[in-house]
Order: sequence, then structure tokens, then C-alpha cells
Amino acid sequence: MNTQSVETQLDLSLTGMSCNACAMTIEKGLKKIPSVQASVNYATESARISFSNNETNLNEIIDVVKSLGYDARLLENTTTEMLEAEVSERVSMLLTRLTVSIIFGLPVVIVSMFAALQFKNWQWLALTLSLPVVTWGAWPFHRAALMNARHRATTMDTLISIGVFASAAWSFWAIVWGNAGEHIYLEVAVAVTIFLLAGRYFEARAKNRAGDALRSLLALNARTATVIRDAQEITIDASQVRVNDLMIIRPGEIIPADAIVIEGNSSLDVSTLTGESVPTDVAPGSDIVGTTVNLTGRLLARATHVGSETTFAQISRLVRDAQSTKAPVQKLADRVSSIFVPTVIGLSIATFVAWYFLGDSTAHALTAAVSVLIIACPCALGLATPTALMVGSGRAAQMGIVIKGVDVLQSTRRIDTVVFDKTGTLTTGVMQLVDVHVARGTSRDEVLKFAGALEHASEHPVARAIANAARKELGDLSDVSDFVSSPGMGTSGEVESRKVMVGRESLFGNSQIIIPGDLRDALVLARRAGNTAVLVAIDGLVKGVCVVADRPKPTSARAISELKRLGLRSVLLTGDNDATASAIALQVGIENDEQHVIAGVLPGEKVRVVADLQNRGYAVAMVGDGVNDAAALARADVGIAMGTGTDVAMHASDLTIISGDLRLVADAILLSRATLRTITANVFWAFAYNTAAIPLAALGYLNPMWAGLAMALSSIFVVANSLRLRSTKLTPHTAFVHATR
Repeated sequence: MNTQSVETQLDLSLTGMSCNACAMTIEKGLKKIPSVQASVNYATESARISFSNNETNLNEIIDVVKSLGYDARLLENTTTEMLEAEVSERVSMLLTRLTVSIIFGLPVVIVSMFAALQFKNWQWLALTLSLPVVTWGAWPFHRAALMNARHRATTMDTLISIGVFASAAWSFWAIVWGNAGEHIYLEVAVAVTIFLLAGRYFEARAKNRAGDALRSLLALNARTATVIRDAQEITIDASQVRVNDLMIIRPGEIIPADAIVIEGNSSLDVSTLTGESVPTDVAPGSDIVGTTVNLTGRLLARATHVGSETTFAQISRLVRDAQSTKAPVQKLADRVSSIFVPTVIGLSIATFVAWYFLGDSTAHALTAAVSVLIIACPCALGLATPTALMVGSGRAAQMGIVIKGVDVLQSTRRIDTVVFDKTGTLTTGVMQLVDVHVARGTSRDEVLKFAGALEHASEHPVARAIANAARKELGDLSDVSDFVSSPGMGTSGEVESRKVMVGRESLFGNSQIIIPGDLRDALVLARRAGNTAVLVAIDGLVKGVCVVADRPKPTSARAISELKRLGLRSVLLTGDNDATASAIALQVGIENDEQHVIAGVLPGEKVRVVADLQNRGYAVAMVGDGVNDAAALARADVGIAMGTGTDVAMHASDLTIISGDLRLVADAILLSRATLRTITANVFWAFAYNTAAIPLAALGYLNPMWAGLAMALSSIFVVANSLRLRSTKLTPHTAFVHATR
């Protein structure tokens, strides 16, 4: 009997890597396991593993990583405290070795470089002081090189270890058995060790800052939860909350899971999830999201999604997915790194042989060879893309933007047209009462009182808009009797013993009710403006016209304006009629012509409209929130979903705006483009550095000491350049929001 294999995907947290070649070594080792696919990220120190072999298990995968000299554990079992402790331990270890190496090594460098300070047999003192540096100080490089040699692999540590060992060994031989004279290179071995330890130290600190955004995001989870079980209030670990658990959430507490409010009123701080600083009010029936903070009132809520199914967990997973992807340029860098070290070792040997047989001194030949080893660090190449992506996606997550992958960054560079769905995207998606026209001798309150009471019995969006407005303005509504709903026409019933009818003209067709001229004019004008208008009749007389509309979001007009400043044109795409579409376009600032307002489009035709724009040469970003937008989101060059919409839309999109604030669309594009520019600059620098430096070293123009400094600085430059993304210039509204938080 054949057992069908099931595709399994997991993320590992890795420790012990020192360069991208280490990541490539782990990746190759994991891919040797049958049916396993792996992608290892040096910058995030993580691995994405996929396998379908039923016989493959987690322990086998972790054992392979350990056999290569590294360590691994499930990322989901890795807390922010564990990550911070590991980073702190590594930084502390590097600082200790760096400090000791400077204390012992600095006198060696100074005496070696200045002849006036040299005394009889000074070389022996230099050798004594150098030994702790080139052995204990450089041990991280030697240890990694030895571990990789056991598996017939080479990394950047191999180059460093050989370079330091060669310089120290030559000097030791020259002092003990040879005629040392001036030709010892202890200062090279010592200085290279110091520079590279310093480089590793500052790189570790910078990488730690690069991951701050995501770690701070992951640290937002609640630690404990108060639930009611068996009629008792108990406190449990937040991870133990189950669906349908009743949770008690007091002021100041973090909400442990997605839930629906059963009892209580409060305000929530949702800034951690959406980037918005304005609190959100909640009441019974409101949906609340885990990791947001309860500010004022006590809430009783029923858990709806827990663990990996919560909104926050899905966002975190999407961010990790983005950081696990590799751009084409990064894949090229990985291939280069995998063959780079053996090539450099061969080139170093060739350099030594060439200089030696050209008749130069052994010392000079050794200097050039060691310079080639030290300068040719592929580390900057390995850090170029993932570090920028880690900082960029982490910054986006803090703002309430989720970027799915590096391919999205490539696409945003070309975008010139942004297509907006109307309902729920540009507009609130909720019908609201915008005007009430009344007949002579009738008050607004009277019309609202009877219309609101009648419509309260209906679930139609127009009815709900009228009922909600009446309850807000007048308070409690009267009861209804003999209620009748006529689909597509309206409703009728008795309120306070009076006959009330609310609906279209067709509802009154058989009742011979006369519509006053001024109210008929109001009806026509409202519909020309793209609004929905219904008549209100009381005891057979038309007393008023209620005008209802789906209003634009408060942020929509500003969002369109910001996109215009970026040189992007906006298009409104909707299934509504021309009048409604034109009215919304005018309100939000979209040009009201057939090129910019496309109305009367059926849900299945939206994808055709996007494809047509693409065929005409436009690079299209589609912004939507509904199931009917999913196909168009997937077809667009960049799909942008509102986090306030459906899961289907979010899964089909490339970017998700968690809060639904359209102003963040411009920010998402700005940040994506800035991240891509940073990646391009990093990769250019890394390639240019190696292309220029290796020939200089081989020709003897680069001292190994300065080669070590340049190599360390190249990695620090790449990480520091990526960190600049944390201060990317955003649109004015975002700068204000973050300044006030």
C-alpha cells in the first residue's frame, strides 16, 4: 500500500554562520537529503525547508546542520529573548577577543612599522605577543575553517585562516631558523586578525539593529491570558488559548488572540499592527485582533482564531516569507560565493608562484599571495540583498505594510498606473445617510423617527444606514408591527399606529400616493449625483426623501494626491453606474473621464480591464479588498490588498495594507523602491570591490594589513547602507503619525 507523501514546510533558526559561504554550505548539505529543498539566509540566520518524503523528519534535518558544524532549531520555538541572548553572547565574545587582540597586537604593529622603536631581538617579543592573537584571537576563523575542511567545503573563514596562518608561520620560521631581518609579517597576521574581528563585531551589532523591527514586532505577542473555564477565571500561557475560550481582557493588557467582543466597551491601541496612532473604539459584536492593547474598559471576548491562525501570526509568516525569498541578483551572488573561495585559493597560489619565479623575494611573493586571500571576501556579496530586504520588510511591517517577497520590489519600480476598486477600498463600504429632504410642514426628526423605526427591522444596507442614523440622532427607536419587505422596492409596516412606507417609487405605484414636486426634484438630483434615494410616506403622504451613499474614506483624496506627486496616474474601476463612479472620482481627485473612470464592470471583468491596460503598455498596480478583486490582484503587476478586506484578496496580493488606510499605498511604493535601490547599490559595491581589489592585491599593490581593513569595511558598508532604510523619507502623513507615537 502506497502512502501519499505530504509537503511539509518549516523554518529553522541557525547559529554559527560567519559568512554567506557558510549559508551555501548548509544549503548544499540539506539538499543532499532526499526530497528536501532548502533556502538558507545568512542575514536573517534562518533556513526555509520544504520536504515531501514521509521518512524525512526534523531531527534528521537538524542532525545534518549540526554535522556541518552549525546549530539549528525550529524558528517557531525561538523566542525574541533567545535571539537577543545569542546575539548578545556573540557580540560579547567578539568584543572580548578583539580587546585582548588589540592589547597584545598593537605593540607588535607599532614596533614592526617604526624602525626607530626596534631593539635587539625585538622579533622574539613580537612573536611572544603575537601568539595569543593569531591562535586564541583568530580561533573563530580557524575553527570554522577546520570544520568546513572536514566536509570538503571552503568559506571566507578558510581564506582568513590560511592568510593569518601563512603570515604567522612564515614569520615564525624566519625568526627561529631563518634570517629574519626585516622580513617578518607578524604585524600582518596580527593586524588582519584585529581588523577582521572588529569587522565581525561591528557587523554583528549592525545586523542586530537590522533585525530590530521584526524582533520588536514578534515581541508584541501576549505572554499570558485570563480565560473562563469550568466557571472559573484562570490565568494560562497565551499559547494555550483555544477557539471559543472566553477571555477577560483588562485595561492595559495585550489581547492574546483574535476574538469577538461579547461584553464591555473600550478603546484599543492598534498602532503595533496598523501603524495608526488613533485608538479604535470597540463594543459588543466588534472583532478584535491579537497583539493590540486594551486601553480603557474591561472586555469579555470569545476567541475566534488562535496560534498560527491569528491575523498577527499570518502577518509574521508573510514577513518571514518575504525575507526568505531571493532576488535573481542574490541567486547570482550565491553561485559566485559557492565557487569563489576555491578560485581565490588557486589565484593566491598562482600569485605566489608567479612572483617567486619572476625572481622576486619569497617574502614579497608571500605578501601578494596573502593579500589576495584576505581581500577576496565574498561576505559583502552574501549580505547585499538579504540585509536590505530584512530592514525594508521589517520597517514596512512596523508601518502596517506587508511585502510578500523580493519580486514585488522589482515590480514596483515599473508601476505607472494604480487601479482602485471602489467599494471598501476608496469608500468605506458602508452606506451612510448623507441628507434628508422633507415636505413642507414636516420636520427632519419626524421623517427620521418613522423611517428609522421601520428600517430597523430590515437587513438591507440602505435600511441599516437610515436606522443607524436615526438611532444616533434620536436614541431608541419605536417597535414595528405588520412589517413587510418587498425585495428591490422597499419596506412597509406600522409604527406607533401609523402606516409607514420607505422605498423606491415602484413601491408606491399601486397606492396612488402623490410625490410633491420639490421632493421629486430632490430624488432626481440625488440620483444624478450617484447617490441612492428613497421616499418616506406616512399615512399615505410622502413626507421626505432619505439620501444614502457609500462615502469615500477620509484618507482617499490624500492618497490619490500623494500618488500624483509620485507621477502615478489613478484609475477607478467599479461595478456601479456611471453617475456613482463619477461622483466618487470627483470627491477623491481622480480625473473624471473614460480613461480614468471605468464603471459598470462585472466582477469577472475586472481582470480583463487590468489585462487590457497592461496590453496598452501600462505597468499596473491593482488595489482591492474583496473576493471579486482577487483575480485582478493576481493579474496586476503588483496586487495591493486592504487588510480590512477578505483573506482571499490578501492571499492573491503582493502587498497588504493592514489598516486599510490608502495613504499607505504611496508609502509602500516609496519603501519598496528605496529597498530595491539599496539592494542594487549593495550588490554593485560588493562586485566592484572584489573586481578592483583582487588584481591590485595580486600585482603587489596592496599590503595584507590594509587588505584586511578594506575587507572588513566592505561588509560593514553593506549593512550600514541597508540600515539607512530605517529612515527612508515617507509621505508627510506617515512622518506625522510616527512622530506622535
